[in-house]
Amino acid sequence: MNKEENFIEELFAKTEETEAVKPQTTEIVNMAVGSIVPNLKNPYKYREEDMKPLEDSIRENGIIQPLMVRKDDKADVYEIISGHRRYLAATRLEMTDVPVVVLDISKEEADIILVDSNLHREHILHSEKAFAYKMKMDALKKQGKRTDLTSDQVGPKLSAKEISDEDSASQVKRYIRLTRLISKLLNMVDENKISFSVGVELSYLTKTEQTDLFKFIEKELCTPSLSQAQKLKKLSQDGQLNAEEISSIMKQPKANQVVTVKIPDDKISKYLKPTATVKEKEDFLAKAVEYYGKHLMRQKDRGAR
Repeated sequence: MNKEENFIEELFAKTEETEAVKPQTTEIVNMAVGSIVPNLKNPYKYREEDMKPLEDSIRENGIIQPLMVRKDDKADVYEIISGHRRYLAATRLEMTDVPVVVLDISKEEADIILVDSNLHREHILHSEKAFAYKMKMDALKKQGKRTDLTSDQVGPKLSAKEISDEDSASQVKRYIRLTRLISKLLNMVDENKISFSVGVELSYLTKTEQTDLFKFIEKELCTPSLSQAQKLKKLSQDGQLNAEEISSIMKQPKANQVVTVKIPDDKISKYLKPTATVKEKEDFLAKAVEYYGKHLMRQKDRGAR
């Protein structure tokens, strides 16, 4: 288990919750747009269908809710904590200044607020939540929270509720796993072409293995089932996965692709003894189909002469 995985395990141990970040209130000031920069690690994406009504509202009423920003630690600019979409709308509308609230908080506290202020959006992609949870975990880790089980000097261990108040500890860890997917596979999870559970399993493959898998998906126009993903994961962990094995597993029929034919029992039972089992009925049908198939082939051969 690497350091990050070890930290994640400790993160969800049952301990007392640490105090949540509470931004202090301060005055609203107008700040030049050129003095503001977005958080480059912002995990949330922009959707054009959301931007148009926001721009129309700002054009008509201005920015009603001020942005939250903090002074950058290394440059003479202010980094956005909350209000990335309002900032983007302002730049598109060529506004020269915007209302802001400047918070005197650390980078880690700012990242936590950024994550928490967006997690409850109505529409949020799996990738957004995955990188948001990862971002918050990293911020809590950098705050000096306890990351081992023996030392009490660096603070208490973290509880699962500090990451999310809606997803369970195991679900949060599964989301964080998604951040290990290559972008092409993660996009397929976002587009529901690959299920969340399958994406989690595939995250255990190496980047090279994931790339080989995506090439197969793109070429054959098929995606792995959960069972296939688990087989790929097992071979990867055993160091035996390669492009040939990926092709072999992916070409295996999926359970939901097996055709099932139903025949009324009374159409079969009259040819068998009353005590015939289901297995005996299945064997009878299989032999009947085989014999009939041979009969059709013989007729076809006679017709060809």
